[in-house]
Amino acid sequence: MADVKTTKAKTTAAKKATEVKTIADLRSELVAKTTDLLQARRGNAAGELTNPRVITATRKEIARLNTAIRAAEIAELKENK
Repeated sequence: MADVKTTKAKTTAAKKATEVKTIADLRSELVAKTTDLLQARRGNAAGELTNPRVITATRKEIARLNTAIRAAEIAELKENK
C-alpha cells in the first residue's frame, strides 16, 4: 500500500499586544533597531557576524514597528475627528 502523508496543520495566531506602547516609545524602539541593523551590516561586511540571519530578523522587526507606528497614527487621527 502507498504511504499516506500526514501533515501537521500550522496554526498561526496573531500576536496580541500585552502592553500598549505610545508612538514615542515605538519611534525610540525603531531608532534602536535601525542602529542594530547598521551594526549588523557592518559586522557582516567585516566577517565578524556569526549569524547573518540577524539582519533579516532585524529588518522584519523594523517593518513591524513602522506598521505599528502608522496604525497608531491613523487611530489617533480617527480619534481626533
